[in-house]
Amino acid sequence: MTTRVGLLLFDEVEVLDACGPFEVFSVATRVAARDRPERPAPFAVTTVAVGADRTVRARGRLPIVADVLLADVLADGTTFDLVVVPGGVTTAIEGDPDVLRWLGAAARSARTVASVCTGAFPLARAGLLDGLTATTHWEDLAELRERFPAVRVVDDVRYLDTGRVATSAGVSAGIDLALHLVARETDEQLAVATARQMDHPWTRADDGSP
Repeated sequence: MTTRVGLLLFDEVEVLDACGPFEVFSVATRVAARDRPERPAPFAVTTVAVGADRTVRARGRLPIVADVLLADVLADGTTFDLVVVPGGVTTAIEGDPDVLRWLGAAARSARTVASVCTGAFPLARAGLLDGLTATTHWEDLAELRERFPAVRVVDDVRYLDTGRVATSAGVSAGIDLALHLVARETDEQLAVATARQMDHPWTRADDGSP
């Protein structure tokens, strides 16, 4: 079956935090179409913008046009199998009631909610990381630990997967987490073929993640 991915975009999102996982799911779908044409597409990604405009300005002022607005997703009740929250400057979205409401709903309806880098902060603010292990960018580990004492913050890992929630370290680590999610949602063979197609040396977690 096709895994429906909702990828959150917002002003000052880190470019590779968002575009790295997007590329992984896109390449996995192209590789599957080539190698497994008889099967359904493994992933369908919808980019979801916070705010009143589908165009967000990523870090470095890169404009990215999302598919839909978060307000519309909330209004029509669209659900996803996998939700990905990239990092960047997350201060605004941590306090955005629509973002927190969406993450709370996603925790109930999605198979997995994942974060890249400082995307762990809105997840923690929404209560999704309470009692779980989680990680983030190395510069932000102490802040995550101080602000959210109910979260068991882990250093020096590329990503952590607790089943319903997954988090990664900074920026490029989101690619490794996304490849892990490809393997989990489909199979190891497709994840390996995707990493090879991307010329990416996949660094896997050594923490016992499934």
